Amino acid sequence: MNVHSTEVRQQALALLRSGTGNAEVARRLSVPRGTVSYWLHRDRSKRGECPGKHNPSCHRCDGTVLEELAYAYLLGLYLGDGHISQYSAHRAPSLMITLDDDWPGIQDEAEVALRKVFPQNATCRVRRPGCHNIKVYSKHLVCYFPQHGPGRKHERAIVLQPWQQKIVDAQPWQLVRGLIHSDGCRLTNWTTRVVGGERKRYEYPRYWFTNVSDDIRRLYTDTLDALGITWTHCTRAGKPYNISVARRASVTLMDAHVGPKY
Repeated sequence: MNVHSTEVRQQALALLRSGTGNAEVARRLSVPRGTVSYWLHRDRSKRGECPGKHNPSCHRCDGTVLEELAYAYLLGLYLGDGHISQYSAHRAPSLMITLDDDWPGIQDEAEVALRKVFPQNATCRVRRPGCHNIKVYSKHLVCYFPQHGPGRKHERAIVLQPWQQKIVDAQPWQLVRGLIHSDGCRLTNWTTRVVGGERKRYEYPRYWFTNVSDDIRRLYTDTLDALGITWTHCTRAGKPYNISVARRASVTLMDAHVGPKY
């Protein structure tokens, strides 16, 4: 974990007070943008300059329009690599989606989805070794993700509410994309066959999804069934946590709507 010196923090605050944006301050001083935002908040609080109470509207509480395409994708990311938490020092809980730095395009898409689902809330990225946490703070997170609860996801029931299932039924590919982008991948598998007395190696693409939660895997496979995708369970080391899509026609469909990570 990086510990920034008092001098760096003071330089950042001087730039922020002069009107320099958070992103530019983070770039100049090589400090995570989330850290710069926190320093700015603490400085405004000490100076009595914090803005008033922030009450963005909520799809569930206020009936505001929800961007369903982005929500279905975000739901998949949340079920795979996301979690909701709240620290005592923060006024609202945060949704954090941890995504590998090998796939910067997915990090960008995740942040775009957060902004579309929570248009009145600021997003941020927190750098960690080999990955970034894509975050948004909102008092209504549990309204949007009622699957939240104590403990890890595979230790509790994960069941979609009727309004969520309706969105998934309308945007099934976006849920599949979110699940693959978080807990899945497209890879090249291989096998050997004897042809004319000679053993030859054959390679073929496969989509792979791994999740410990029986409920999340079932949600994934139920959605694949609805899309006409053929899938199989693959047990590795005695653990049936893997779902494979390897039939040519099904892979072709997955390629058209999901594709490799980027």
